[in-house]
Amino acid sequence: MESSGNLKVLNALDGAKTQWYHFTAIVIAGMGFFTDAYDLFCISLVTKLLGRIYYHKEGSPKPGSLPPQVSASVNGVALVGTLAGQLFFGWLGDKLGRKKVYGITLILMCVCSIASGLSFGSQPKGVMTTLCFFRFWLGFGIGGDYPLSATIMSEYSNKKTRGAFIAAVFAMQGFGILGGGVFAIMMAAIFDSRFKAPPYEVDPVKSTVPEADYVWRIVLMAGALPALLTYYWRMKMPETARYTALVAKDAKKAASDMSKVLQTDIESEQEKLDEVMADSKYSFGLLSKEFAKRHGLHLLGTTSTWFLLDIAFYSQNLFQKDIFSAIGWIPPAKTMNAIQEVYKIARAQTLIALCSTVPGYWFTVFLIDRIGRFTIQLIGFIMMTIFMFVLAFPYNYWTRPEHNMGFVAIYSLTFFFANFGPNATTFVVPAEIFPARFRSTCHGISAASGKLGAIVGAFGFLYLAQNKDPAKADAGYPPGIGVKNSLICLGVINFLGTLCTFLVPESKGKSLEEMSGEQEEASGERRA
Repeated sequence: MESSGNLKVLNALDGAKTQWYHFTAIVIAGMGFFTDAYDLFCISLVTKLLGRIYYHKEGSPKPGSLPPQVSASVNGVALVGTLAGQLFFGWLGDKLGRKKVYGITLILMCVCSIASGLSFGSQPKGVMTTLCFFRFWLGFGIGGDYPLSATIMSEYSNKKTRGAFIAAVFAMQGFGILGGGVFAIMMAAIFDSRFKAPPYEVDPVKSTVPEADYVWRIVLMAGALPALLTYYWRMKMPETARYTALVAKDAKKAASDMSKVLQTDIESEQEKLDEVMADSKYSFGLLSKEFAKRHGLHLLGTTSTWFLLDIAFYSQNLFQKDIFSAIGWIPPAKTMNAIQEVYKIARAQTLIALCSTVPGYWFTVFLIDRIGRFTIQLIGFIMMTIFMFVLAFPYNYWTRPEHNMGFVAIYSLTFFFANFGPNATTFVVPAEIFPARFRSTCHGISAASGKLGAIVGAFGFLYLAQNKDPAKADAGYPPGIGVKNSLICLGVINFLGTLCTFLVPESKGKSLEEMSGEQEEASGERRA
């Protein structure tokens, strides 16, 4: 008997030429990721504004800012929610099916995006509490989109261009970051021209107009629109053939669904599938010794590399504000009014996204099926290690004004090689190398490990990078080890990522069943 990997419906998918339905799937899944990135990163555009509105101190020479604990909560609660959502919806996607759960995550994201902008009350405690509450559940929905989008795209793709298709979905994250920045720029420009205000140093009270409270709310709520636009098409997508056949064990429905998608007749082969599924080896569980033997090192590889990568990727907060201020992209806060500050921050982050983040993603899309996942990830980690050390050891050299642009160039290259490197491949590979019945769960576990790294990078290093001199540390923070030593730590973390990459197999040009061992299981039963 032929293997499950040789069911005609799966062969048809593996060998299908690139068709319109591939691009439809990329857009439908990609718009979810556009929304994910917009929602996760847009909060950093408005936190300064929240500080000015709700934490203004009379007579202070500087504008109000969020206290460290409040700032950490507002910025980090969505990451915690995302981690939880990745684990829960990843598991649910294998239990109920990719399509059923896919709609739930989208609705949750849309509702909580809108609710975030409607945070109740006028007092700081009430607004921040409700904002954090809704952003946790927003993150929970976003978390579900990671394993489901990757799994759906991998199971719809042909084996020749599968890597590019999954990477293209993830690359929409770059456009989400860019879209958030552009929209914040537009809102700030409109409000600043309509409601004139003096800089903080001229008039601390009038520098924050009452209407500024609408700006951050509109920016957060706009995140619901892209996802809402694709809800209908997301619900019209049929369940993936691999889930229907290999998990739900309904070859007839899988063949029927894919016959419509591929516009060709496909034989169902239900009897063949029933024989394969009767194999006792095929029924091992996620926590079994058999899984550990077959896929344990692979899962260790995907979780460790994503964890290490996200520590480095999300630690950008360490020196971003210093860079932007040093090169004049963001002037001192007291020289601007509240809305102008939003404009300047959004412009700076948009420029970084445009120059390094977006190009890196698309280099991966174009090259991943040519040079392979392993090579791209290895090169990315190696280059990030080198650039971190180049920034770290002569750090005092880079802090001089005449060398600031050199620092920005290397900083941008670090992000370029993160995105043309492990930031993309850590998303792609877990969707390809595990069996269909664990694929969404294992991707969710890998992604959750990444988000744990993101929390360490964004907040652990925020405290760690504080100046050794308590007098020079940011208000409310204890002294740390300094930026230079933090950069050395990040270089070491990237080097460890390079080593852990050797635990991850290459999946270029291979079918999902060949990578996961499902083909081997079934053909082994046949030989017996």
